[in-house]
Amino acid sequence: MNNSSILTVQNLTKSFKSGEYLLTVLDNVTFSIQRGTSCAIIGPSGSGKTTLLGLCAGLDKPSSGNVLLNDSKISEMNEKDLSRVRNEQIGFVFQTFQLISTLTALENVMVPIELRGVPYKDVEKLALDLLNQVGLKDRVHHYPNQLSGGEQQRVGIARAFIHQPKILFADEPTGNLDGETGLQIEQLLFDLNRDKGTTLIIVTHDRELAQKCDRIIELKSGEVIYDSDPIIQETANQEAKFA
Repeated sequence: MNNSSILTVQNLTKSFKSGEYLLTVLDNVTFSIQRGTSCAIIGPSGSGKTTLLGLCAGLDKPSSGNVLLNDSKISEMNEKDLSRVRNEQIGFVFQTFQLISTLTALENVMVPIELRGVPYKDVEKLALDLLNQVGLKDRVHHYPNQLSGGEQQRVGIARAFIHQPKILFADEPTGNLDGETGLQIEQLLFDLNRDKGTTLIIVTHDRELAQKCDRIIELKSGEVIYDSDPIIQETANQEAKFA
């Protein structure tokens, strides 16, 4: 295995029972992602993008195949070990924000590392610094229903970064935002990716956003039909040449 890979997906398959039939959402997906890079996963609705993201983040279990994060096989971990890995290494930005309505912006951002037993003042300082970085210095004590969609997504991004994850998954992070706000969120994700060295994996329908990433993986009907990784392309060219 390439030691510079942070995420490795091996022959990943996910199926669901649908009545009398078995519905295969992902079919034998394999790829590796290098540390510190950005990758877009694209494809039509129903192609398996969000399912793949959830499996890579340890939010679900595959029917077969493996997911390795930092060489640890998270696809075989129990829930206790998975929770620890998610809390220490993984950040997740949801399309629907997933903020806790009864907590302020500051409190929402603090949640992930409050669970670690870090002193309150230290957690508060980290959260305030991040909210300042995402442009919400004056909104820290506002509740989610007092924030715009773009502001809520900024809180979600700050929350995802507070524990300095090694890898950040973002599921349609601009899908519910207007064009201008979406561009601001995109820039924020790439800035944090560059400044913190965090590997960024984005599921998106937006090909313009995908083009800004270092790499594009395209799914269709649960299979990888395109991968812009130069090594993958060279292999495909060689196979076509000798076919």
